[in-house]
Amino acid sequence: MPPVPAAAKRGAPTRSLTRATPAPRWRWTLGAGLALAMGLAGGAQAQDTSGPAMLVADKIFMEGPDKLVAEGHVEALQGDVRLRATRVTYNKETGELALEGPMTLTQADGSTVIVADSGTLDRDLQNGLMRGARIMLNQQVQLAAAQVARVEGRYTQLYKTTVSSCQVCGQSKPPLWQIRAESVVHDTEAGQLYFDKARFEVMGVPLLYLPKLRLPDPTQKRASGFLIPEFRRDTTLGTGMKLPYYLRLGDNRDLTLTPFISDKTRTMEFRYRQAYRTGALSVIGAVSRDDLDSDFSSRGYIQADGLFYLPRDFTLSFSLKAVSDVSYLSDYDYSDEDRLRSEITLDRARRDEWIGFSMVHYRSLRADENYNTIPSYIGDASYEKRLFPALIGGELRYGAELHGHYRISDSDTPDADGIVEGRDVARLSVSSDWRRTWTLRHGLRVETLGGMVADSFRTMDDSTLPDSQSGITPYSAVTLRLPMQRANADGSRDVIEPVAQLAWSGGHALKVADEESTRVEFDEGNLLGLTRYSAPDRRERGWRTAYGLSWAHYTASDWTLRGVVGQVWQQKVDADFSRSSGLDSRYSDVLIAGQVAAPGGWSVTARGLYDPADALQLDKAEALASWISTRTTFSASYVWLPRDEQQDRAEVVSQWGLDGSVQVNDTWGLSANARYDIAAERPVKAGLGVTWRNECVEVGLGLDRSYGSSEVVTPSTDVTFTVGLRGFTLNDAGGSTRKSCSN
Repeated sequence: MPPVPAAAKRGAPTRSLTRATPAPRWRWTLGAGLALAMGLAGGAQAQDTSGPAMLVADKIFMEGPDKLVAEGHVEALQGDVRLRATRVTYNKETGELALEGPMTLTQADGSTVIVADSGTLDRDLQNGLMRGARIMLNQQVQLAAAQVARVEGRYTQLYKTTVSSCQVCGQSKPPLWQIRAESVVHDTEAGQLYFDKARFEVMGVPLLYLPKLRLPDPTQKRASGFLIPEFRRDTTLGTGMKLPYYLRLGDNRDLTLTPFISDKTRTMEFRYRQAYRTGALSVIGAVSRDDLDSDFSSRGYIQADGLFYLPRDFTLSFSLKAVSDVSYLSDYDYSDEDRLRSEITLDRARRDEWIGFSMVHYRSLRADENYNTIPSYIGDASYEKRLFPALIGGELRYGAELHGHYRISDSDTPDADGIVEGRDVARLSVSSDWRRTWTLRHGLRVETLGGMVADSFRTMDDSTLPDSQSGITPYSAVTLRLPMQRANADGSRDVIEPVAQLAWSGGHALKVADEESTRVEFDEGNLLGLTRYSAPDRRERGWRTAYGLSWAHYTASDWTLRGVVGQVWQQKVDADFSRSSGLDSRYSDVLIAGQVAAPGGWSVTARGLYDPADALQLDKAEALASWISTRTTFSASYVWLPRDEQQDRAEVVSQWGLDGSVQVNDTWGLSANARYDIAAERPVKAGLGVTWRNECVEVGLGLDRSYGSSEVVTPSTDVTFTVGLRGFTLNDAGGSTRKSCSN
């Protein structure tokens, strides 16, 4: 307590500490801070708060021997708590602060704001009682109460409480939604709100009564509780509701359980996540009992994904999938995969070394595919190292690759379609090469490459092929590039690079099955490749030349245009190149590819293969367009593939797809997607979504239609409806535009 003037001690009239001419506010700030520090320091230390209290006011004076009064724009600070009031009276005997409002009590981080008409607090601002109070949590949720008690600086007790994140316009107009309760306790450390005798109302109409209710406050990022419910109407699954429950199991673990109950199914969906010091694990799945498949009383699926960083720079990752039957994923719209791929990989990538191991398992969900006759288990191990020998210069690479795939079937003879359905294969490939680049006069770059690879195959359960085959393939290539750049007067730049390659590969073709290189792609990425095959069971041999031209244009306004044109000449045409590969003749198809990227997030990419022997007839085409901005995301794709028996494509494939969303304004959002099969002249799928939100609620409506035509995927229509209360839903960013109140 600051020293009291002697006149006041002798009972003299109360004397103001202000001067006749008001001093600048900063002077009273200093004097008030010292005075309150002397009076409150002992209590502050006893409560272990962070430092002495500080008082700032326009006017400070003594009222008797035991009361210090501050008036006019009063501010008191204690630790991370800031108090503002019209008048504050400190009583030395009781250690209380009497507050006259309007008054506010704010945490330093702004997460909690209390506004009240009047109240009392202890000298540490940790305990007290406030009347006519309103609390704003994280600028999202408002709690109004007749009386608010602050206990130990951690708990806030509210009586006769109304809770809502909606803006309230006048006493006669109820908010869109609110929760009324006899009492509410806010635990600021745990970030929880505890309701007693809670009543949920919409537009003032009571809809639900709960004796007890617990909700996370808006500051919580991970708190146990119910998430946004989803109402769903599906032609396959019927009408039902999903009600997710999030369970926080610790700082690094959580579990989400989502029961889905409809007139045709009883399903429990789950998601488990755990973070480790060196990685993360996620397990998702569902278990169902339904009336859709009479062959299975219980159905379900599970998927486990993980990524772990091991010692010595190794990385372990896995994605494991299992399902009860072929139609479960499509029935419940969990996935449109028609083959489940499970994989475990262990690898290490360093600047000059690569080590990789992988094991893959396939489970076919296709009605026309036998799981026992496809390569179900696939294993790979690879190693690659590069050196930079000073004696000869350049770069030296060597490596090895071990591969094997296994079928469950043990049939070793061809069936009616001429295919051996039990064939198993193991392969070892060892390679070494040297490469170097020179830059000559006028910027001409010369790239040389020479090396060899040895392959050894072991074929099992196939009576039509030798048990083992081995061979050596030497290869070499010389590539010439002449990059040129031009700066234009308008600030743009052009970069042009003609390129030509002469390549040769020796050796002889091995008598092994073509099972890894069944799909050949010819694009700008492998125009200068020594082989366009994707695996060593097929290799290009003989002399080949590749030539092309690339062009790029960069404008001062951030437009970018790129183009590539190229072609390959082959001395010997490989019979395993199919028509749609563009490499089935001595002169390959002409590859033309381009890209346009514009300011504002626009980009268009397209490529095509054109047959020079047929007046540049189109043999393959694909295109992708996208637009990403602050309010809009949009993508469009198109693909055209011809009939190709070698690639098991009996009909032309021609499809386009659209997917996009736009936030029209702060309230409305739209999304849509569609895919159409031009060749079959029918839609494949379509969807439409609408969201509406204001400061306190978010509503979503979605409509999806699948036009399935297979035995596994049947046509279905799915309608979903979600309602979320903003301020109480996890990952609620808040911050939407507050509505205006009109008289």
